Amino acid sequence: MNANAARAGSSPWRRAGFLDTTRAQSLAAEVSDLLDQGSLLATVTAVAEPDQALLLLARLREVLDDGEREALADALSDTEARARLLGVMGASSALGDHLVAKPDQWRDVVAAQRRDQDTLARLLIAEIDGRDEKVTAYDALRVAYRRQLVQIAALDVTEIAVNVLPATAASLADLAGAALEAGLHIATTRIDGADQARLAVIGMGKTGGRELNYISDVDVVFVAEPAEGADEDVALRVATELATEMMRACSASTGEGSLWQVDAALRPEGKHGPLVRTLESHKAYYERWAKGWEFQALLKARPVAGDVALGEAYTELIRPMVWQASKRENFVEDAQAMRRRVEAHVPSHEQERQIKLGQGGLRDIEFSVQLLQLVHGRTDDRVRARSTLDALVTLSSWGYVGRTDASALDTSYRQLRVLEHRIQLSKMRRTHLMPTNDADLRRLGRAVGFTSDPAESVTRHWRDLSRSVRRLHEKLFYRPLLSAVARLDDDDARLSDEGARDRLSALGYADPAGALRHLEALTAGLTRRAQIQRTLMPVILQWLADGPTPDAGLLAYRRISDELGTSHWYLNTLREGSTAELFAEVLSRSRYVADLLERAPESVKLFAESSRRVPRSRTAIASTMASVVSRQQDVEKAMLAARSVRRNELTRVAIADVLHEIDLDGVSGALTDIMSATLQVGLDLAWREVLGSEKEQITDIAVIGMGRYGGGELGYSSDADVIFVHRPREGADASAAQDQALAVVTQLRRLVHLPGSDPKLEIDADLRPEGKSGPLVRSIDSYASYYERWSEGWEAQALLRAAFVVGDPSLGRDFEALIDPLRWPEGGISEKSIRQIRTLKARMEAERIPRGADPRTHFKLGRGGLSDVEWCVQLYQLEHAHDHEELRGTSTVSTLRALAELDLLDEHDAEVLAEAWIMASRVRNASVLWRGRPVESLPSDLRDSEGIATLLGMPRGDGRELGEEYRKLARRARLVVDRVFYGESEETRRGPSFRR
Repeated sequence: MNANAARAGSSPWRRAGFLDTTRAQSLAAEVSDLLDQGSLLATVTAVAEPDQALLLLARLREVLDDGEREALADALSDTEARARLLGVMGASSALGDHLVAKPDQWRDVVAAQRRDQDTLARLLIAEIDGRDEKVTAYDALRVAYRRQLVQIAALDVTEIAVNVLPATAASLADLAGAALEAGLHIATTRIDGADQARLAVIGMGKTGGRELNYISDVDVVFVAEPAEGADEDVALRVATELATEMMRACSASTGEGSLWQVDAALRPEGKHGPLVRTLESHKAYYERWAKGWEFQALLKARPVAGDVALGEAYTELIRPMVWQASKRENFVEDAQAMRRRVEAHVPSHEQERQIKLGQGGLRDIEFSVQLLQLVHGRTDDRVRARSTLDALVTLSSWGYVGRTDASALDTSYRQLRVLEHRIQLSKMRRTHLMPTNDADLRRLGRAVGFTSDPAESVTRHWRDLSRSVRRLHEKLFYRPLLSAVARLDDDDARLSDEGARDRLSALGYADPAGALRHLEALTAGLTRRAQIQRTLMPVILQWLADGPTPDAGLLAYRRISDELGTSHWYLNTLREGSTAELFAEVLSRSRYVADLLERAPESVKLFAESSRRVPRSRTAIASTMASVVSRQQDVEKAMLAARSVRRNELTRVAIADVLHEIDLDGVSGALTDIMSATLQVGLDLAWREVLGSEKEQITDIAVIGMGRYGGGELGYSSDADVIFVHRPREGADASAAQDQALAVVTQLRRLVHLPGSDPKLEIDADLRPEGKSGPLVRSIDSYASYYERWSEGWEAQALLRAAFVVGDPSLGRDFEALIDPLRWPEGGISEKSIRQIRTLKARMEAERIPRGADPRTHFKLGRGGLSDVEWCVQLYQLEHAHDHEELRGTSTVSTLRALAELDLLDEHDAEVLAEAWIMASRVRNASVLWRGRPVESLPSDLRDSEGIATLLGMPRGDGRELGEEYRKLARRARLVVDRVFYGESEETRRGPSFRR
């Protein structure tokens, strides 16, 4: 730390928490007539954001006249009053701005007190009725509401927050109830015939439980009865108008803003049902139609405004139904499934930030407590509390939750709610997400009491809370109940039309309107198909939501269902729960597989049994291709039929890969077999087309696999790197044989490149002698002559992974024998060749990486990527394969391990290179599966990283960890490559001493 930083760190202003100490001293001088510097510094030490508090105090001073300034200065001489005003201003810029706009309310802050709901309602209504003629009733309500709100906040931020949380939450709920009462008062003055109806407002959720947040929807249900002598229809109409106006009075945005949204969606039939019902109508609905979750929602219901007697009659009516709800079939399983759906709703990028809905959040505690209450409260009325904390006390007291667990949940719940309150209080916005930027984290950390490294401390605090809560949730919410209830039968699930869009949004669908259209298309009508889809869709939606892209998965599901929806086998397959679950899982995880299934929906059969997803051998694939080809007279149609088999086999392998039923070696081997079977059929058809019915075959052809193909290491995006060799038959004219071979090879490439239903297949022959300038196919004698006279070191290196793959086996073996001395030279390769290879590699690194690509994350050409490892291995092979038969393979990883066993390469170095190569290959494959197209670098988009990480078997939410792990392995590999490939001196380049 330099001297200036040290002096700043030791400054009393810095110690008090100011960031801009120069500005703070200037502002302090401006407000010196209100409070002295010592009082200011002593007070702001405990404030969330001292800079903000001081600035707002200065702004408040500017709008006060001289008399008010003197009164404020006198008030601020009191330590408690000073702490309240600066505490509110430091905790909430929104409330601070409000005090500047309504400067008379500073008096309410410094004299803050808690009031019951009746008193609050009287105060709000008095301000509404006593308003100036220029002020609307709506505006008066908002000003009066905030006059009380700043008092609640003042008491909250100056006391021990976790201790006063129940009182703070209850005060917020009482203030909300008072506002509803005041809104109803406004409504009665505006609605004709208001005396014709009795209307009660029932608080639900946190409002009903008296545990409300600073900013939250206020959930309500309305119940009405005719006033004495009034007609019921008239009364219901009037009550509906009253309820509507009351909601508008609270929710509408005016010049003074709005309070919060009044949400009546928890009423019978949800948003599709009437806003207001009579007691008898409520009774009929709950007795006949209500679902288990609706009774869970009613657990906290209580009258909060309107006709008290009617509200109490409502709660007396529904409470027995609430406590009998656990007797319903699958009640517990349904509650557990609801919690999973809530979790699924959380977008992947919010998982680590969700205080309310995510794993280890408030919902974990609330659902655990409510389920235990509903299960045990049926026979034990001692646990029938409305608030979460009160319920925890009773559950613990009567032995339903262990004292230690109850205490831990109580503490965690209070701390999570305090975090939520402080985050909302800052801007007075509805949010349940932990902030991400340092300034907001610092403010939050200081707001909950962390003065040392507040940003890091509060982040660590949140993570510790989350882990603890999740562990307790799983213990209480699932395990003790599993032995008492049967497993949920998927076929019992039903799709509900009520609130479908909200449900889709809650599950995590980014476009719920589009998803709803797909659902309507799938489930409309009375057909058997529609009935089965209606049965399946609730669980299908959840399974799709368990993956990274539920919207894309649902679209693919609809397209496939539209194609196969009337097929008997498809309907039966879908009714098999495990099959449908796997199907949904893959659709949501892999665009590559979804595209393949959309092209060939019958491949859905692969999900029925795991044995169907075992990759087939080259012989079996070739046999199937031969069978379909034999039924086609036209060569092009025959080739497309063979490639449809290729598509099916790729689908088989990709599904197994997505479901983690096959490893990298299995994928590479299967893709190599599929490639070889396809090229063999293509070659046979090319011969058929060239020879026709009259020409004589005068030469034989072999296809030599190169690169990853020759090494049996193909990925989903790999081309078929090959070279073509032919050998004229005895007595044949050499020139005619060359022409025939070229015609066949040209025809093969044309057939393979035909547009088809399978992914694009490219034949790349650029590794042939003289590259693109050389002939596409040569005779074996021509190869021999070329290699003897002109071959360079890099060509020997390219031949290291050359292997016969297709065509005439005898010719293929002879070609391999021809190149063996070249790629495994006696005595190794020359220093000149080594320098040439190193130079070529360095030039490739500099020139071939695409513009803008990150060399740290490019799979093939990046530092520590595939090429680095492969060139390193190949240089060792050129040096030592002649002396060690174990090194004469084409596989990168097995050759690395052979090098280590022979002590030619340090075992640790070999393992580092192998890990990097395997990681690059796996991530490259997973990227194609995720995106549905070739990908050559790690993605920059976090959502793509999350999806790829999921395909690699990493926990959900590990997208960032994927990039860090890849770069770590690549960095380690590059260090090894720099030592063992490029070397450090002439003395460290050759033989065993080539390593360090």
